[in-house]
Amino acid sequence: MDTAVNRETIAATYERIRPHVRRTPVIEVDAGDFGLEPRPLTFKLELFQHTGSFKPRGALASLLSRPVPAAGVVAASGGNHGLAVAFAARKVGVPATIFVPSVAATTKRERIREMGAHLVIAGERYADALTASREFAARSGALEIHAYDQAGTLLGQGTVALEIEQQCSRVGGGLDTVLVAVGGGGLIGGMAAWFEGHVRLIAVEPRAAPTLYRALEAGHPVDAEAGGIAADSLAPRQVGSLMFPLAQRYVERCVLVEDDAIREAQRALWRVMRVAAEPGGSAAFAALLSGAYEPTPGERVGIVLCGANTDAVSF
Repeated sequence: MDTAVNRETIAATYERIRPHVRRTPVIEVDAGDFGLEPRPLTFKLELFQHTGSFKPRGALASLLSRPVPAAGVVAASGGNHGLAVAFAARKVGVPATIFVPSVAATTKRERIREMGAHLVIAGERYADALTASREFAARSGALEIHAYDQAGTLLGQGTVALEIEQQCSRVGGGLDTVLVAVGGGGLIGGMAAWFEGHVRLIAVEPRAAPTLYRALEAGHPVDAEAGGIAADSLAPRQVGSLMFPLAQRYVERCVLVEDDAIREAQRALWRVMRVAAEPGGSAAFAALLSGAYEPTPGERVGIVLCGANTDAVSF
């Protein structure tokens, strides 16, 4: 699908997928509850989306905008995108084959199978699963639903920003800044296309997987390390080529967080809010909690909690 990714096309995509996705809530809390300087913090609870992450938005946008062959759809994923594609395929009534690396969490593998998809474990990292999925697509004729580097995916993920804008404009006049975790960049790319610089976007990545950070340094997508505690969701080899120009134009900067900071963010979210977020879903908050990102006085900050697919229920 060769479609521009902008406010108009994101709004149209929202109308297409809205019957099938949840309008996830926002909640305002006091940063002082986490031991930080008291200030309002707004969390977008996208981990309450179907399948436990924001991913169904992009999967449904891709699937509903193109004809699906008899072979169905195929996707490569660290887990969350695979779950989303399996969910979307079941809704539409088409077969799905999902390739995941061995690093994918057990709970994500089990839930993909429960959705009725055929699960294939291929290699150790996302890049291995992606190669295997493309070989399968070439053999079978299945339609590829890419985790982050397709226009449909970016359009669907951009609807997170559309909702944030609508929800937060009613309380306090909106947000100045939103912190977003980055893997392949589909979420922040879609959000950047919606906000167009009117809201400051801060990308957050694990130091062990600095994919966008390295790309911004180089001026184009490059291979980066792909390890760390959030490797099943935030560690592709490169960011997407479609999102990168949007990031260059509209993402203010990228900050890196240590694995220990992500673990502490998980614990704090559970302790204070009783929210069980996976490592990738906690990374954006880790930037604030650890001081990797320091807001200015009076800055209105939002944080996307983007994933909850973890085996742990306490930290």
